[in-house]
Amino acid sequence: MSGYTLELPTLQNWSCHSCSGCCRQHGIAITEEERQRIAQQQWTAADGIPEGQPLFVRMGGWFGRRWWRLAHQPDGRCVFLDDRGLCRIHAKFGEAAKPLACRIYPYAFHPKGRQVVVSLRFSCPSVVKNLGRPVIAQKGELRDLARQVVPENISQAAPPKLTERTRLAWPDLLRVVHALDETLAAATAPVAVRLWRGLHWLSLVEQAKFHAVSGERLDELLDLLRGAAEAELPPDSPLASVPPPSRLGRTLFRLHAGQYARIDSYTSAQKGLAGRWRLFRAAVRLVRGTGTLPRLQERLAAVPFAALERSFGPLPAEADEMLTRYYRIKLEGLHFCGLAYYGIPLVEGFRSLALIYPVVLWIARWLAASQGGERLTADDVADALATADHHHGYSPALGSFGARSRVRTLAQTGDLERLIAWLSH
Repeated sequence: MSGYTLELPTLQNWSCHSCSGCCRQHGIAITEEERQRIAQQQWTAADGIPEGQPLFVRMGGWFGRRWWRLAHQPDGRCVFLDDRGLCRIHAKFGEAAKPLACRIYPYAFHPKGRQVVVSLRFSCPSVVKNLGRPVIAQKGELRDLARQVVPENISQAAPPKLTERTRLAWPDLLRVVHALDETLAAATAPVAVRLWRGLHWLSLVEQAKFHAVSGERLDELLDLLRGAAEAELPPDSPLASVPPPSRLGRTLFRLHAGQYARIDSYTSAQKGLAGRWRLFRAAVRLVRGTGTLPRLQERLAAVPFAALERSFGPLPAEADEMLTRYYRIKLEGLHFCGLAYYGIPLVEGFRSLALIYPVVLWIARWLAASQGGERLTADDVADALATADHHHGYSPALGSFGARSRVRTLAQTGDLERLIAWLSH
């Protein structure tokens, strides 16, 4: 681990609770060495592997890099997931025998100057609900994993850009990140108000000239901007009185939220030409926003669009805490910009991260409406957050020009803040 130190999140707990969700949702990329090692383990029907079931699938096109992944069973499970929801490789040979991708999840390692910071994926329900051992107590295990995945020259990685035209040195960039974290940590106001504050003062930072502002002077500027945002948006800011988003804003948002709401897997019905045609038809319905919602996954019923636009009441206190922790883990882990997020600059990345709030509440409303519910529960929000973060930073579609253009437009028109307010009550 020469060349960098490991920084762990202090807010988060996690242990695996064998829900097997990751073994059903994710395609597990493996190295050639891992493929050979698993092949030499000589799996047979006596081990529970069905006769004729392949263990691996070769991926990549003729003109791209070719690689391997573990195969999936017809019902979507990893080929090595048994009927009890346990890994056959783990049971027979121990955890160390599993592919590295399986052992790392839900952790992620990102460069942070002379440090490597550990973040987590909230697609894991145990991460969302903060269950298990404190991550800070798992330093030994995480150090061992970092040795296997983090390049030795990681401390030489350039910092993310602040904007498309501005790049700060690591110390100054981290000052901005720290200020955002302090904004989100101010639990005297609802998380929606704190997001508004962050978006407000970060838009002013975007306009600043940094050739003469750095170090302590930058700290002073950020403190002034944060203070002004808090004065303009006090804890009891009446978000219910904020005008609703524009028609264009709602259309762009539905398309964006639809990408988060769907389930993409190697065995899903979205594969092939028929699957692409279904996704196209779903996109058309999302653009129109009339009639019933397209059924993007089994748990989301074809309820009317209007059912998601009525009030579902205030956000439960437990859900507000959950989303606060989510944002702070993502900020502290730089899991929203630079190498960890499609190479996107910090300002743009935070806007995409802030947009997760209305996306999660939209999906949570859809989950509640699918069950006939009229109020959001903390479980609705937890399920929606796990669904959304499965894609955030990992779906190529969300790093595309079209997705980035949607976020920019929503920010430029003010619809991003209006969406946050609109879905908060």
